[in-house]
This record gives sequence, structure tokens and C-alpha cells, in this order.
Amino acid sequence: MQQRSSIKIFYTVEKALFLRELEMRFSSGRTGLFWTFFEPFLQILIYIAIHAAISGNSSTLSGTSNFDYTVFMASGFIAFNMFRHILSSSMGAFQANRGLFNYKQVKPIDTIVSRMLVELFLTGIIVLVFLFIGFVFHFDNTFPKDPAMVCLGYLWLVLFSFAVGLVVAIGNTFFMSFGKFIGLLTFGLLLLSAIFYPLVHLPPAARDALLYNPLVHFMEMIHGYYMYGLDTRFVDYRYMLLWTVVPLFIGFWLYHRLEKRIISP
Repeated sequence: MQQRSSIKIFYTVEKALFLRELEMRFSSGRTGLFWTFFEPFLQILIYIAIHAAISGNSSTLSGTSNFDYTVFMASGFIAFNMFRHILSSSMGAFQANRGLFNYKQVKPIDTIVSRMLVELFLTGIIVLVFLFIGFVFHFDNTFPKDPAMVCLGYLWLVLFSFAVGLVVAIGNTFFMSFGKFIGLLTFGLLLLSAIFYPLVHLPPAARDALLYNPLVHFMEMIHGYYMYGLDTRFVDYRYMLLWTVVPLFIGFWLYHRLEKRIISP
């Protein structure tokens, strides 16, 4: 019998895990399917309503009339939700799939990759639905000014999310309180990641402080290449690369050192 290559084994495992994760996500039937896609739009509507109540205008940012605030919010919030979901799903990936590790083809890291791919797949569908709604209701700037760079921003954010998620998954395996800390951190990041506002509208001191948050650079990149009224002047690509490579290196190093302890009950 011809032995399968490592790449073919990896592909087969990921395909099986991907379908398994999708089935589990939609296991609650139509309700689970509905909330998977409706929840992000409901969240966006709530934040737009809050913005409208404060500023008296739901379509534009205060002092800005050259792009639609709904599109601005949606493009950033969908990206942040993808990051948050990859992080939270990675956190319990090892524990939830421990029984599968009895099969030597399945490695713990495969479960994180499959969950990341599921979130990327679902986010892609949500983006397509958002674009369809934008065209139907004639929102300004529905189609990005530079689709290739916006896609690059999302894919780079996926890699960053995977890198951080791998570190978080390992930490949560050995320190149960680690997951609670990450949950609180992601809530804080929601408010401090330039999702609801562009940096150009902030005072210099506040802007300089927020730029230490790597997620701000991802959001500014996505918004800057998406909206015609914005640019990417504050995006530091070297800083983004540093925050991608370092967690990725730490995550793979820890995983290599601790894989046997992760597999063992």
C-alpha cells in the first residue's frame, strides 16, 4: 500500500475537522444557522443606533460627510468579530477535541487550524451578505476602493488571530483562569481598536496611545483601503508584521515543547 504524503494527510484531517466544526456550529438547527449570520448585523445595528442617539445622525460620522458610517462600522466590526471568534474558538479547541488525539493523524494544532478556517468561511459569507444589502439599499462606499488590499487586510488579520489564538489555546490548557482574562481583554479591545471611529478624528495624544494596540493598525488598514474618505497614514506595517511573527514563533515554540502534555489527559 502506498503511503500518503504529509500534505495529503493534513488536507484530509482538516477537511474532516472543518466539516465537523460546521456541523457542530449548526447543530441547533435553523436557529443556530440564523443567529450565526444575523448576530453580527444585529450588533452593528445596535451600535449604529447608539451613534445616532448621541450624534443625531446615523449615516455619517460627526463632521464627516464623505463616507457612510454604516459601511465604516460594518467593515470594522465584521473584522473584529472574526478576530474575537478565532480567539474564543481556539481557547477551547484542545479540550473539546481531546478524544480525537487518539488518532495519530490528528494533531492538536489541526483543531485550531480547522476552527480558524470555519471562522474565515463564515466571515466570507457575512461579507457577501453585507455587500448585497449595501447594493440593495444603496449605501455609499459599499464596494471598497481597493478590494485587493482590503482582502489582504482581512487575511493578514486571520494569520495574526491564528498566532494569538495558538498562544491563548496553550495558555488556557494549563491555566484555566487564562481564558477568563482573555475574555475581559477582548471586551476592552472592542472599545480601543478604532472600530467605531477613525484615528484621524482623535486628539494626537489619544491617537498615539491607541497605536500601541496592533488591532488598531489592522482596522485602519481595512478602513483606509475600503472608504474613499479615509487613508492609511497611521498604519505601521512593520509593527503589524512584528505582532504577527512574534506570537507565531512563541506559539509554535510552546506547541513543540508541550505537544505531548497537551495530548495527555
